[in-house]
Amino acid sequence: MATTISIELTDTQYKALEYAAYNVTEFLTNAANVRSQRAVADIVAQLVTHCNANSIQLATGEAAQVDQAYSLEIIKTSKEQHDFNIANQ
Repeated sequence: MATTISIELTDTQYKALEYAAYNVTEFLTNAANVRSQRAVADIVAQLVTHCNANSIQLATGEAAQVDQAYSLEIIKTSKEQHDFNIANQ
């Protein structure tokens, strides 16, 4: 499964990115891919630690492991974390 995300840039922002990157679309796609890979690695590390500490069978494959981390409530979305922090100030 894949999700398509569209963004809107001002002409100035787009021109600035053209200055900064050979191909704006590839640059933005690469930035999202690299950040998501880092997040997956962090999520899997947290899941492995939790599963080992609690004798829980680890799901097979990164996608299943990310899903398992959410279902076991080891991780929350960034929005959920933010909302929780605001509510508990």
